[in-house]
Amino acid sequence: MTAEGFLEGRRLQLARGVLLQCIMGGYPPARFYGSDDGDLALVADPAQIHRLPWSDEPRAMAICDADELSGGSSSLSTRGQLKAVIARYAAHGLAPVVATELEFFVFAPNTDPTQPFRPPVGLDGRREDGQSAFSVSSNNGLRQFFSEVYKCMAALGLPRDTFMHEMGVSQFEINLLHGDPLLLADQTFLFKHLLKEVALKHGLSVVCMAKPLAHTPGSSMHIHQSIVEIGSGKNVFTDSNGEPTSMFRHFIGGQQAGLADFTALFAPNVNSYQRLCHPYASPNNACWSHDNRAAGLRIPASSPAARRVENRLPGADANPYLAIAASLAAGLHGIEQELEPSAAIQGEFAVPDNLALPCTLHAALERLKRSQLARELFGSEFIEGYIASKTMELTSFFDEITPWERRVLAAQA
Repeated sequence: MTAEGFLEGRRLQLARGVLLQCIMGGYPPARFYGSDDGDLALVADPAQIHRLPWSDEPRAMAICDADELSGGSSSLSTRGQLKAVIARYAAHGLAPVVATELEFFVFAPNTDPTQPFRPPVGLDGRREDGQSAFSVSSNNGLRQFFSEVYKCMAALGLPRDTFMHEMGVSQFEINLLHGDPLLLADQTFLFKHLLKEVALKHGLSVVCMAKPLAHTPGSSMHIHQSIVEIGSGKNVFTDSNGEPTSMFRHFIGGQQAGLADFTALFAPNVNSYQRLCHPYASPNNACWSHDNRAAGLRIPASSPAARRVENRLPGADANPYLAIAASLAAGLHGIEQELEPSAAIQGEFAVPDNLALPCTLHAALERLKRSQLARELFGSEFIEGYIASKTMELTSFFDEITPWERRVLAAQA
């Protein structure tokens, strides 16, 4: 849209079906988004209109809500779903607080998708080989890239806590500062877009797949969650003596009740399960623990005032609006139903069957399809449309024969 048209308040409309567009570009049958495929209104959030600092020509981006022309948020909008979850907390006098940790890889351009990703050539003329995890070394040749990333984050008002080199080859992590869930979802979305745009300027490729390299840790999007009283700002997970509250237990109980049903919302792609089913600090369980990274729900070491629950299931490929909405909705369900969690686990442990999570996209979609809880929290239209779109993607994946199948199975009698 032209700047003049935007400033005049010209309304931008979009077909409802676009919200269910699958990643290959196709759409499920029209019955999943209304047979007429009528329009939605895209309503810009005044707090999320940004001049794009990496653009050579003046350009801006406005994050929008997708609203029905008759009024109210579309049930197909993931941003709208998150706003609805926040409103349900507010009805109890509560406000959730979240922070996201996002991992990503920086690779050289990959023009042939049949070939593995490779790290860029560093300042020493060599490619990183995996010995730089948590290192202060900067011979990877990415200083100019990250310098522009930092400047662009400042220009967009994205406060950053910590950047570090993660365990994977040319893998990095950013911790965004905790705050309002909608703001953090917006910031996570903007940051991922910023990364890819700045990388293109520098002749690089940023990849937010959950598991882009074999035999290498995957990329997560951990979600840290706490709840405060509206007005006082008191963390309701901690009582006046600094001890955990019943609301803290119920929140964990709700997370445990919802994680398996919602796995397809946290792990939305075929590749997501490469990360979850080869656990390397990427747990595929709904166990909880104090400071144990093998648990899907980890309670980080912190002061009582900062007591929080870290959901370690979502991957970097997850939709931040939907992942945060699903995690918070599960926790609120536990609070409302006063659900008690299992016993906390420590050290090495075996995952009980009732706390194991689906290990394939097909299994996760089947679990979501059977979930009455998902329909209660997100509505049947959204859940059925989401499943329809993801089923198309899964079918497309199965339409291809992989190199592994040709390499290993072709010689079988």
